[in-house]
Amino acid sequence: MDVLFNSIDVRDLLSSPDIDDVNSPLSAPDLRLLIDRLQLRSVDIKSKVRQYILSHHSEFSTLFSQCSDVVSKSENLTSQVSDLIQLISDHPVEAQTKAVIDEILVKNREVKEKRELLELLNVILELSDRLRFVKEEIKVGRVEQAAEALRELKAVLVTSNDEEKQPLVYGLLKDEWTECFEEMQEVLLQCMDSAVWFEQETNTVHLKYQLSIRGVDGIELHTILKAMNAVGIMDYGLAKVADLMIKHVIMPVVSFRSTVVVEWINQESGNGVKANLKILPSADPNVDSIDGGSMYSVLIDVIKFISKSLCFENSTWMLCFGKLTWPRMSDLIVSNFLSKRVPDDASKLVDFQKIVKCTSNFEASLKELMFIASSDGKDERLSKFADNVEVHFASRKKVEILAKARNQLLQSDFRLPEDGTGRNSKVKNDDNAESSSDLVVDLLFTSERCVVSEAASQLMKLVHETLKDACLSSSRVGLEFYHSARDSLLLYEAIIPVKFERQLDSINHSAVLIHNDCHYLSQEILGLAFEYRSDFPASMKELVVFADLAPRFQMLAEEVLQRQIKLVIYNLKQAIDGADGFQNTHQMKQYESAKLSIDQVIFILEKVYIIWHRLLLPSAYKRSMSMVLEEVFSRIANDILLLDDIAAEETLQLQRLIHLLFENLSSLLDSVLAINQTGKLQESPAQTLDDLIPTLRKLRKLADLLDMPLKSITAAWETDELVNHGFKQSEVEDFIRAIFADSPLRKECLRRIESRYYQAFSYS
Repeated sequence: MDVLFNSIDVRDLLSSPDIDDVNSPLSAPDLRLLIDRLQLRSVDIKSKVRQYILSHHSEFSTLFSQCSDVVSKSENLTSQVSDLIQLISDHPVEAQTKAVIDEILVKNREVKEKRELLELLNVILELSDRLRFVKEEIKVGRVEQAAEALRELKAVLVTSNDEEKQPLVYGLLKDEWTECFEEMQEVLLQCMDSAVWFEQETNTVHLKYQLSIRGVDGIELHTILKAMNAVGIMDYGLAKVADLMIKHVIMPVVSFRSTVVVEWINQESGNGVKANLKILPSADPNVDSIDGGSMYSVLIDVIKFISKSLCFENSTWMLCFGKLTWPRMSDLIVSNFLSKRVPDDASKLVDFQKIVKCTSNFEASLKELMFIASSDGKDERLSKFADNVEVHFASRKKVEILAKARNQLLQSDFRLPEDGTGRNSKVKNDDNAESSSDLVVDLLFTSERCVVSEAASQLMKLVHETLKDACLSSSRVGLEFYHSARDSLLLYEAIIPVKFERQLDSINHSAVLIHNDCHYLSQEILGLAFEYRSDFPASMKELVVFADLAPRFQMLAEEVLQRQIKLVIYNLKQAIDGADGFQNTHQMKQYESAKLSIDQVIFILEKVYIIWHRLLLPSAYKRSMSMVLEEVFSRIANDILLLDDIAAEETLQLQRLIHLLFENLSSLLDSVLAINQTGKLQESPAQTLDDLIPTLRKLRKLADLLDMPLKSITAAWETDELVNHGFKQSEVEDFIRAIFADSPLRKECLRRIESRYYQAFSYS
């Protein structure tokens, strides 16, 4: 049978095997040949198949017989299944069985639900009976049993987490429990009100142990407290008692106004057994001014009274009462005793250790009495305050220092010294004499002296005192003193410029004193670290920094001075504006106007000289006055050189005005020249007035030019004399055109001036 499984390749049956060539399709003979060969091959295959079947006849017979048996058995099985299905259809037993099973399940579910409902009903009835029991117990005064029952019911009705799944009746029971709780709370609070009260007439706290509830007598105070603890209102129930003890007992004792006497009065009849706490006026309000021992002793007696008489030495109740009382009590002790005993002097800090010891023993006694928790460090309020006494001392001193500095600055008026003490009185009269005023100070990093305000002098004294205290103190206190010194200096920067804002906007001595103050403070600040660093406590030496403050005061000093210079220059320019550019001064009215302007300029400069020369540092005076004079001379020279027509008589008047200006300012110019950087008289000045005020030589030369002949002016230009005096070519040319009429000589001179300019330019 292998021939059946071999593929027949058509190429083998053709004469030309290449049948894939599209250019040579099969011809009709080829197709007929292919058909014949296929038929022959088919006959051959059929013959081989027949031979194979005949040779395996027995095997095929067995196979066909088995197949017949399988078919027969399958038909028999189908018939049996049909019979079974028919039988089932005629008799539905399983349907009846299913119905019975379903009915059993429904009955069981109904029985379970009814059983659960019965159980729930029993629980509800039990809870209702318990609530009714609570109400009855409250009525007959058995509050302890009622409180226990309420506590148990609370776990069931109130604290359950499945409120959404609970039946509605649970909500009703919960509301009923709330009513019982509120009734219980009201009863217990009424009992506490009647158990503890304060009698104003005798100044006594009464404590009664036998109480009555709604006509039921003989109820113990201890029972009331147990009931409050059971229902969880101990803190609420004791709050009013705690407030009473604070107000009428603790506060008078802490303020040293009263002492306390504990009385035990046994009364078996009448109102029952009582305990009284009597508050008596203190014989000596200052009895506890040293270490507080007697105050602490009285407070311990009060706490013992509360522990034995009210809390029955129950640690839980005592801690609850302590939590209600201790925060206010400790605050009262701190404010009325400890804070007032903080020393004012660092040398007295050692004496405070007695108070620290007494305070520590007091809190240890409170822990033994379970008034405060022994494991909770937060309750050690008094010890923490006492241990930090250095910080409190430093904080108080810082407040005092800053308050003193602020008051000094606010009260300062920047008046000049009454004895006329100034920089010049020291300089001009006696080089070696000591100044009689503390307001004339030596600068640390220069050889100059200056006058400062009393506010700055006192402020630096305060800073030095503070830093000296810092050197004698511990690190914590020293740091506070250091910050106090820094903040005191910064107060000057914050207060003085604001307080004297109006003075800074005008020309007066106050502004100059503020400038001197800032310059003086900046120099003193730079010296503070060098002066005190070696004496500071070791741990704060690297933390102390003052150098950052010095530039701030130096900048403020320069701002104040520049502001004054601008004001002076502005006023001088306003005065010069009144001359109307010095035009037509040959006319009497215009000349008088120009002369008035010059007089105003002289008056302003003399006023400035009086203030500045007396108060400013020599170097600052020289620099500032030179700037002002330069502006004045430059403005006058420019105004005159801008004139386009100057009459012959007018030149004489202008020259007279310039000479008038120089004559009246001669002493002022000498004062600028006489001062050198050391603040002393200069016999051989290294700088001339022409160096300090460049326009001065120009204005003087301008006065000479006003009556010089044209040829002389031209010669002065050609010899560079006018250039050396600050004249420009355009200024000289315009000046010549303004004075001299047009003529061949003027043209020749102007040509020579212009050619000289080009020669100089080509040489350069």
